[in-house]
Amino acid sequence: MRALRRFTVRAKLPEPLAPLGELVMNLRWSWNPPTVDLFASVDAKLWDQVRQDPVRLLGEVSGQRLEALAADGDFLARLNAAHADLQRYLTEPRWYQQAAQAGLDSGEPLPASIAYFSPEFGITEVLPQYSGGLGILAGDHLKAASDLGAPIVGVGLLYRSGYFSQSLTADGWQAEHYPPLDPHGLPLQRLADADGLPLRVSVNLPEHRVLHAHVWKAQVGRVPLLLLDSDIEDNGPAERGVTDRLYGGGADHRLLQEILLGVGGVRALRAYAALTGEPAPEVFHTNEGHAGFLGVERIRELVQGSGLTFDQALHAVRAGTVFTTHTPVPAGIDRFSRDLIAHVFGAGVLADVPGVPIDRLLALGAEDDPGVFNMAHMGLRLGQRANGVSKLHGIVSREMFNNLWPGFESGEVPITSVTNGVHAPTWVARETAELGSGRIDDDLWAAIGQAPGKDIWATRRTLRAKLVGEVRRRLRESSLRRGHTDAELGWIEQVFDPDVLTIGFARRVPSYKRLTLMLRDPERLRALLLDSDRPVQFVIAGKSHPADEGGKMLIQQMVRFTDDPAVRNRIVFLPDYDIGMARYLYWGCDVWLNNPLRPLEACGTSGMKASLNGGLNLSIRDGWWDEMFDGENGWAIPTADGVIDPDRRDDLEAAAFYDLLTTHVRTLFYDRGEDGVPARWLEMVRHTLSSLGPKLTAERMVAEYVERLYAPAARASTRVLANDYAGARELAEWRGRVADHWNGVKVAHVESSGIGDTPELGASVNIRAEVNLGGLSPDAVAVQACYGTVDLDDVLHDVHTVPMRALGNGGDTYRYEADIPLEQAGPFGYTVRVLPTHELLTDPVELGLVTTA
Repeated sequence: MRALRRFTVRAKLPEPLAPLGELVMNLRWSWNPPTVDLFASVDAKLWDQVRQDPVRLLGEVSGQRLEALAADGDFLARLNAAHADLQRYLTEPRWYQQAAQAGLDSGEPLPASIAYFSPEFGITEVLPQYSGGLGILAGDHLKAASDLGAPIVGVGLLYRSGYFSQSLTADGWQAEHYPPLDPHGLPLQRLADADGLPLRVSVNLPEHRVLHAHVWKAQVGRVPLLLLDSDIEDNGPAERGVTDRLYGGGADHRLLQEILLGVGGVRALRAYAALTGEPAPEVFHTNEGHAGFLGVERIRELVQGSGLTFDQALHAVRAGTVFTTHTPVPAGIDRFSRDLIAHVFGAGVLADVPGVPIDRLLALGAEDDPGVFNMAHMGLRLGQRANGVSKLHGIVSREMFNNLWPGFESGEVPITSVTNGVHAPTWVARETAELGSGRIDDDLWAAIGQAPGKDIWATRRTLRAKLVGEVRRRLRESSLRRGHTDAELGWIEQVFDPDVLTIGFARRVPSYKRLTLMLRDPERLRALLLDSDRPVQFVIAGKSHPADEGGKMLIQQMVRFTDDPAVRNRIVFLPDYDIGMARYLYWGCDVWLNNPLRPLEACGTSGMKASLNGGLNLSIRDGWWDEMFDGENGWAIPTADGVIDPDRRDDLEAAAFYDLLTTHVRTLFYDRGEDGVPARWLEMVRHTLSSLGPKLTAERMVAEYVERLYAPAARASTRVLANDYAGARELAEWRGRVADHWNGVKVAHVESSGIGDTPELGASVNIRAEVNLGGLSPDAVAVQACYGTVDLDDVLHDVHTVPMRALGNGGDTYRYEADIPLEQAGPFGYTVRVLPTHELLTDPVELGLVTTA
């Protein structure tokens, strides 16, 4: 007999235990070990049974046990201390408050509120609203913002089935399961309006349908995370299913999710601010293109509420918007049919908003294919500031989106980079922290470097042993689900060895991450696994998107190899990779393997988490590893970038991996002194922690976002919104004037002098130009001399620019000059170009307009 409905009943806490409820509902416990210890002491056996889920713990603990705890003076003292510590954490001034005061003193205030939109958030396995790296990054961003005191508000969707739970069939094929999630059984609070009714936002859809959503809040330390839920009775069946699964369904379903996230998310923020009195966000950060429609909603607000034109509203919105791209390949971008966008917005979302013409909306997502609407293109056009997530990814992004700024070199494309970081208190093992002071801060990494080698090595073995236990537990669970019986699984007790070099590989399974590269030469891998003197063991995990048959085939290929009785003690594939599993892998692996096709890994933060626990990276130089590898903190797998044949490239790079592992990695690991400690290995571990520790933290990342992106965006927004949007009105009028006259802007004549017959290094050349401005005023343009090395086709490379000085004019023709230094021997060239410029632009390149001689 099946139940019609399921829900979670929580225990009513005795009054002395009331603070326990507050501790459970603030997700700071997920990175605060003392609070976790407190939860475990409520009922140690039950705590393990509920997989360390404190909400379930309170739902299943007996009333008798609660009454006993309410009379237990020792427990109450610990409870009250934990509660007092949380209150201190929530209220004391932190880094951001100090920076904000300094900003006020210098006349450059920081924003009072920042909205951070993402389709997924990986805070804890107890709140399964994430699929992989993007969500884990978003969760770490919120946690670090909380630790820094940054006033961020997260916005996402509440998926009733999360992503999916992964298992394996008997033949090694990935199977997906979607267990239903009861919001009442999660660490969430459904927000209510002034009348006590559930807070609700609504979005119009075609055919007179309306998409309604309730708003739930997860409290992530100091940061509220708003999650929109469409599974409510006021919706029809189709609308109720909008937030059913993360990344589920077809294009129509995905579009409705992204409309709810972007449009509904802004409306939820407005309702939340009105309800709580919290300040409205000054900066809107969209984490990848999924939430891009937030800009469209803000344009609608300004057109309908403040009487601005579309162009004026566009400039007002752009100034305060930050867009982060996470994909280095066009295939990773959300793209919808242009007709679908026109229909859903024209007959639904914007049907009653004549001031926001559909053709202007469609232009925001335009790309080379006229039938396609590109969400990343919209994100870049709606965000005055944009960034990639590592230095290499910034370069790749500037090249990938160069066509949005025609006439400019890829290096000039206004996309910067902020390298991702990871939230150390979440990912660093207690045992690692205790090698220092026990506190996870910037002093920890140097402190570990001072610890005795035998202590570091003993800690590494302890963490490896924990991983071995978790591998055996999960492998047994997986084997039983695949149809084996307990009687067949005695061999699992011999799987892995806490004294064997352990390598981890865990990530999503698209083809470019090359899960099976290690299988290119199966016999060579077998020899490494089974070596009697210096064996290696591999733990592998990862999920393939349910629609990715190729990814599932890779998993099956790997599982079939690991099923071989000859090697199964040394290599395992663990299904259902999540935060809970990940911790054991990052803690216990000696080496973290990453072998993507360069440069297709945007960042790859899993290797960062291993590094912070004393693991060494063995990786293709891609993502973060490209900028932070120094030759002493791990190993770089050589790449065969120029090889066109993908099979030959895989063979070459796999061979390089085997060579490194055989001759360098395992040699150092097993090269022990008389004390049994591998001294050279530990030198690399110490160097990794001391040199990379502060660089890899999410606190560094969020501080960088604040200083380089959020603060400038807030100041720009203030300037365009002030005095009844005077700046936005001025900028729109100026841009329209520039667009009308730009075809008349010409570089009429260029000449040079000062170099003689034989140009010499260290000299300079004087460049003079005559420019027709086509009716524009000189203050509307910037004239630049561009110079650099030149190839046989007269194409400039390594281009530098200098501003040219205005000398005077005759009618519409203006004269300019500049002196160019001859700083490098060899072929040299120069040209002159004209760009529009305005004080409210971040960069003259921003508009994508240029005229070159």
